[in-house]
Amino acid sequence: MPTAKEIQQIFAPYYHADINIWEAFSKKISVRQFLKNEIVKDYNDIERYLNIVVSGSVALFVWNGKKDICINLLYEKSFMSDYLSFLKQAPSGIKTAALEDCTLWSISYPDLNELYARNETGLRIGKAVSDILFLRKQQEQINLLTLTPDERYLRLIKQRPEIFQRTPLKIIASYLGLTAESLSRLRKRLAAK
Repeated sequence: MPTAKEIQQIFAPYYHADINIWEAFSKKISVRQFLKNEIVKDYNDIERYLNIVVSGSVALFVWNGKKDICINLLYEKSFMSDYLSFLKQAPSGIKTAALEDCTLWSISYPDLNELYARNETGLRIGKAVSDILFLRKQQEQINLLTLTPDERYLRLIKQRPEIFQRTPLKIIASYLGLTAESLSRLRKRLAAK
C-alpha cells in the first residue's frame, strides 16, 4: 500500500493538501499488478477504478471495426482510467491494456466518492483529478486536429522521448493517427534532414 507521502508527491504538481488528507486517501488504495499485454479493462466493461500508473505503461484503445486504435499512452505518475465509464459507471467502448509489466495504485468508485463526501478537501481532490484528465485529453485532441504528422511526431519526441524505447512503433503510430508504414517513412525523412 502506498504511503500518504507517496500519494502527496503524485498530486503535488496539481493540488496541495495536508498530509492527513493523503493518509485517508492512501488507506483506500489497492495495489494492482498486470503483466505485459494483459487487459486491465476490456471493451464494453465498466471502469471500476481510478488509477495511478506507478511503474510500467498502459494504453487505452478504441475499436474501429477492424483494429485497435490507440487513444492514450500513459507512463509512471500518470492518472489512468476509462474516465467516461468511471464517471457514469456504465460500459464504454474503451479497452485498457498493459504495454509493459505494470503496477497501478487503484481506488474504487465507491471509495473515491466516500472520500469526496467527507469534506470540501475531498471534493477539491476530485476536481483536481478531473481537471488533470480533461486537460491532458483536450490538448491531445487539439494536437491531433491542428498539427501535421511531422509536428505531432516531433512534439512527442521532445515531450516524451522514453516512449520510443518502451512502446511498439505500431502503437505509437496509431496514437499519432498514422499507419506504421507512414510513421516509418516520416522517421526516415526527418532523420535524413
